[in-house]
Amino acid sequence: MDGGRDVVLSTAYFPPVDYFSKILYARTVYVEQWENFQKQTFRSRCRILSADGPAYLVVPVERSGHNHKTPIRETKVDYSVPWVLKHERALDAAYNSSAFFPYYREGLFSVLDSKPEYLFDLNMKIMEKLLNLGRIRCDIKLTSEYLPEYPGNVLDCRRWISPKNSRWIEQCTKKEKPYFQVFSSNSPFISCLSFIDLLSSEGCDSGETLEP
Repeated sequence: MDGGRDVVLSTAYFPPVDYFSKILYARTVYVEQWENFQKQTFRSRCRILSADGPAYLVVPVERSGHNHKTPIRETKVDYSVPWVLKHERALDAAYNSSAFFPYYREGLFSVLDSKPEYLFDLNMKIMEKLLNLGRIRCDIKLTSEYLPEYPGNVLDCRRWISPKNSRWIEQCTKKEKPYFQVFSSNSPFISCLSFIDLLSSEGCDSGETLEP
């Protein structure tokens, strides 16, 4: 990606490393707020590295009565199941022995414990916290309308950055710069993980690891 382009991203829960690469090298970042919620995407899940290998943490959402087409801004988080505690325990198990996670833990968990009603609000609070911790400065705006397609001078990553996109996974595997991972002694470098994985190891220097 060449610097200075506008980028459009979907909202995401503890977004992957490449998501923040797009932010770092963008002129302006637009987060899509007018699309419908899409299941099995980073909008409601993240990928971390556990002792047993990569694992997904999924945020449950309330079922929609609109033929399963719920606007992302109206998608409510389901707190009837104790997923917050489950996710906090999983993050602790994965990263509490890392160099920086113990220092970030309280701030990150405070966002989860605040239990925002809507998924979009939860994700935006998490992104703001991660950007602050990683000392990544950027101009972030929300989209003013839904556009199915954007002109070529705008990098549209709404469908590109996805756990279901094999091309994106292949690209990340090739281009992500390796960094120390907690369980690196048990396996080679794992790409396509949440930015929390990089942040836990590199702290405020995480931006230097991000590839354009």
